[in-house]
Amino acid sequence: MSVLLVSVYSYSQKDKSSATKNNNQFWEEVNFGGGLGLNFGSGYFMFSISPSAIYSFNEQFSAGLGLSYMHLKEKRFNHYNYNAYGGGLIFLYHPIREIQLSVEPEGTYVVYNYLATSTGRETDRFFQEALFLGAGFRTGNITIGARYNVLYNESRNVYGSALLPFVRVYF
Repeated sequence: MSVLLVSVYSYSQKDKSSATKNNNQFWEEVNFGGGLGLNFGSGYFMFSISPSAIYSFNEQFSAGLGLSYMHLKEKRFNHYNYNAYGGGLIFLYHPIREIQLSVEPEGTYVVYNYLATSTGRETDRFFQEALFLGAGFRTGNITIGARYNVLYNESRNVYGSALLPFVRVYF
């Protein structure tokens, strides 16, 4: 996954109050959200956090960035644990107010430690790319739906399935 950052500086002869107003208008169109996850059970623990921010260009189109971290550990027999660090882009389209369509390219770096039967503890490191296509029903600042990873690889994956439900909340 490549990231390109471009900075453009422009100076004009506007007064400071106009520049502040334009800067405030930008931040008024930025919404923050994300997700938290906590699962645990008999010998199992999983924690995840995924903050994101999107900029609304207009009523129909939004785009933004998201980060993610997930830690999973099987504690009873210490068979495995892994840490996954990721990031991606979020593109949202609302053909009507209640419907949200999304395209989300994502990359995740995984460090997977496990107990191999013949060689003891092993560590596997890999990078996984995903391209999620999603749809959801939106009411207010909450969207409930599902997204499908068209690049899903069953033998090497971060997620248990190509189809994942979601709940998005942006403020």
